[in-house]
Amino acid sequence: MRAVVQRVTASKVSVAEETVGEIAHGLLVLLGVAENDSHEDCRYLADKIAHLRIFEDEDGKMNRSVVDIGGSILSVSQFTLYGDCRKGRRPSFTEAAKAEKANQLYDQFNTYLKQEGIAVASGRFQTHMTVTLSNDGPVTILLDSKKNF
Repeated sequence: MRAVVQRVTASKVSVAEETVGEIAHGLLVLLGVAENDSHEDCRYLADKIAHLRIFEDEDGKMNRSVVDIGGSILSVSQFTLYGDCRKGRRPSFTEAAKAEKANQLYDQFNTYLKQEGIAVASGRFQTHMTVTLSNDGPVTILLDSKKNF
């Protein structure tokens, strides 16, 4: 499982010009699911993201998590995070999970975040989405449950 985590002051996701998910202060998480991912990967990344200390404390140090600040998460499924561009010029997505498995693990990931007490908004799985964000910092972190980064 792979995630791009962005600290945001606001973010929303739309489908056909209809807003389907929106948050204020918190995190935008773009989540890719690989064919060999499991529920353990979901739990690991959800816990890591919920407690990732990338928000400033009163001293201006990155020392607080989204849980600590009472922020929200906008979670968006993004199979293109597994695009392999090492050969040729068109990405190959053979490492990405098939839709049924990816959707199941994406939903489980969101459930784990909610169990941490985080308000979670999401996109619509397997649709063309438009994501807008105001990146705060900017702060962008790459995470991988298999420690490939």
